[in-house]
Amino acid sequence: MEHTTVSVDLAKSVFEIAVSTRPGRVTERHRLTRSGFARFFADRASSLVLLEACGTAHHWARELDRMGHKVLLLPPHRVRPHVTGNKTDRADAKALLEAYRDEDIRPVPVKSVLQQTLAAIHRLRSAWLRARTARINTLRGVLREFGIFIPVGSRQVVPAVLGLIEDADCPISDLLRPALWAACQEIRSYEANMLDAERQLKAAADQIPVVSRLLEIPGVGIITATALVAFVGNVERFRSARHFASYLGLTPRESSSGLRRRLGAISKRGDRYLRMLLTHGARATLRAARLKATPDRLRAWALIVEKRRGHNKAAIALANKLARIIWAVWKSGSGYREEALVS
Repeated sequence: MEHTTVSVDLAKSVFEIAVSTRPGRVTERHRLTRSGFARFFADRASSLVLLEACGTAHHWARELDRMGHKVLLLPPHRVRPHVTGNKTDRADAKALLEAYRDEDIRPVPVKSVLQQTLAAIHRLRSAWLRARTARINTLRGVLREFGIFIPVGSRQVVPAVLGLIEDADCPISDLLRPALWAACQEIRSYEANMLDAERQLKAAADQIPVVSRLLEIPGVGIITATALVAFVGNVERFRSARHFASYLGLTPRESSSGLRRRLGAISKRGDRYLRMLLTHGARATLRAARLKATPDRLRAWALIVEKRRGHNKAAIALANKLARIIWAVWKSGSGYREEALVS
């Protein structure tokens, strides 16, 4: 059983399993329930187990690792091209075996319980933020129908709406006021939940040494630092700073042939959430650089790029630079050193 490879198409309740003892050939197939799945691997000799990096994959990877199996998580978008014929559970399990033979496919690292916890808090916070934005936009749209326009800014909405509710002379009917009040309370509830999530991230960050070093980097706050720990995990898997920036989708998309090399806009591959956080951090750093009397070397460079190429391109260029700095600080174990501008 030394060379046995087992691929698993994960699901909520029914798992499809394909066992291979020879490359390119499936020797066993099983369709098991969740309890039967756990017993199947508990009774089996140590094997290589292939899973798609999808929902519950990290949990099962940790469980199988405790049972003595070696687990590899493969990215789903790289497994999909190996599905032949119709897409079924059996075809998906066979596709995992074929994808494993592709040396260009790199496994996804298994998240620890701490990483999974941080990622869950980030996802919940993002969900509350989206819901809050949706409620704010709904309130703005509803009130515009009555000729009421609220000033720009999310913080303006709830106080303005509550003021209108209390104003007996405003053109809002008494029938609508309770619904508007309920929407305002809902927005405040989302904001309270987001603040609690940020406090939990802050408390968790105090236990992770690398976070304090990442916080020294311009444009990196507690949200970005904990998100990096949650979604990246081990930075050692990236050979260079450029590989890390490429993983985040902050390097140019290439379309080259022969002697002609073409570099286009950023690829936007990789983790969208991390890329968004770094981009917002770069925008904040650019704004702070304009207000600083004597900017350091990094901020001075960003201002030069902004003057030459415009704000948006400068923000992305700075986000790329920040990603490379994060890689260097994280991997070296040393803190960020701000370099003064030499005139």
